[in-house]
Amino acid sequence: MKQRIYISNLEDNPDVGAAPTSEIFFETGLDARAFARTKLSQTLVELGYIVSPALSETWKAAGVKEIDGFMRVFGPMFPGKRLDLLLENSDPWGDFTALESVICWIRAKLQLSAADGDNCSANNPGAAFIYNDKVFFAPQQLANHCLYAEGQFLDIYNSPDLFGTDAAAFCAGVMLYKILIKTHPYEYADIYQNMRDGVFLPPHIAAPEMNEKLSNLIQSALLLPVAKKQTLKSGTDILGEIYELLKDTKDISSLFCEIPAEKKAQAEKEKKNFVFKQNITVKTKRFVIRNKFLLTGITAGFIFALIVIISIYNGYAQRPTTKGMAPDTVVSAYYEAFSLLDHMFMEACIMRANRTDINIAISYTAMSKARQAYEHLSGSIMIAAEEWKLNGGELPAPNVFGITDLIIDYEGEDDGKIKYHASYILWFPQAPLDEGLEPLYEFSRNRTDKLTLKTDRRNNWRITEILRTEQ
Repeated sequence: MKQRIYISNLEDNPDVGAAPTSEIFFETGLDARAFARTKLSQTLVELGYIVSPALSETWKAAGVKEIDGFMRVFGPMFPGKRLDLLLENSDPWGDFTALESVICWIRAKLQLSAADGDNCSANNPGAAFIYNDKVFFAPQQLANHCLYAEGQFLDIYNSPDLFGTDAAAFCAGVMLYKILIKTHPYEYADIYQNMRDGVFLPPHIAAPEMNEKLSNLIQSALLLPVAKKQTLKSGTDILGEIYELLKDTKDISSLFCEIPAEKKAQAEKEKKNFVFKQNITVKTKRFVIRNKFLLTGITAGFIFALIVIISIYNGYAQRPTTKGMAPDTVVSAYYEAFSLLDHMFMEACIMRANRTDINIAISYTAMSKARQAYEHLSGSIMIAAEEWKLNGGELPAPNVFGITDLIIDYEGEDDGKIKYHASYILWFPQAPLDEGLEPLYEFSRNRTDKLTLKTDRRNNWRITEILRTEQ
């Protein structure tokens, strides 16, 4: 990866730690036209800061050079090394020197905060140079552009949701985690979402040997961007407490202590359990977020299906039954329901018996309702045959349907089954003939049925067989 923020001499010969005649360069990667179009020239008035324990001074770019067709902003020399190289072990200084550098960085941030409040210097360690006890903070907008051009599309040390000392404290927490635990706290995939959700292995689990107070401070820093787990400490408090704890550190091993083998085994078990539970929680939460519209549809469909099932169940529960009826009553009620086209009660009366009568009742009911709708009639158009007969039984009878002359005889019982014999006349609607003509025959049929009944699993009598003869 080509560095775009670096120290170089005027001949552009990179030489880290070069003579004081060198300058700090910010290689924009833009030609003159693109440089003007993006208005990066405005960054020339941005301020950087050089901070030492005794004082802080501002740094401002001196100008722009066009080298090999690309524009490079340059400014006064600062003889240091980039902090991000130390953190990524790209420099042979070693861990303790990286820790010393971060401590200097924290002290300098506290000084700037005390002097200027929430300053606009860049927090990214790629925009900071360390030299002994001095720290150079590059101008924020210019540095961010160059780091992005370097290929640092993700700022892995900063949360996009934090500003001022909260942002600096978070950055310090990430850098200390990287140095002391030897790994970055967040997976790079979905890194900003991980920061917002607090998806990291807590320091006391990742390194149970670490100083407890330091571990808690790093944890507090990493919780700053988490909305529902906000630490009670402010960024200024966290930075100050970390600095007070680390400023006199002479040996990095002093930040750790030996723990018994049993506690170490317990910590390892706790780590595995934490990672397992966190992975499940995070995957579930993000699956829901990514598929919220699909899940909303599924949920709506499920609720609709549940409503339909409940409705069907309630409808089924409200359906008529033969509960409490004697066998002979079931038989007579069946024929009465047939005359009234009450196919639902007919369903209740039979159990695996012939459904011909029910199908007829359903067909005539549908025809009757269709005529009602077409002819705008308010009541049923069908007349029960028994009622028609009592009123004289005149022909033609286009709207008459049902049973007359019903006789039911008991025939006996065998193996829990009861048998009946029924004879009756079934009348069908007779189509009206042309005026002046007599009907050729009455549209009726003489029937005899042999019916068998037995109890169902609810101990209700029902018709299980109908053997019919018809004239």
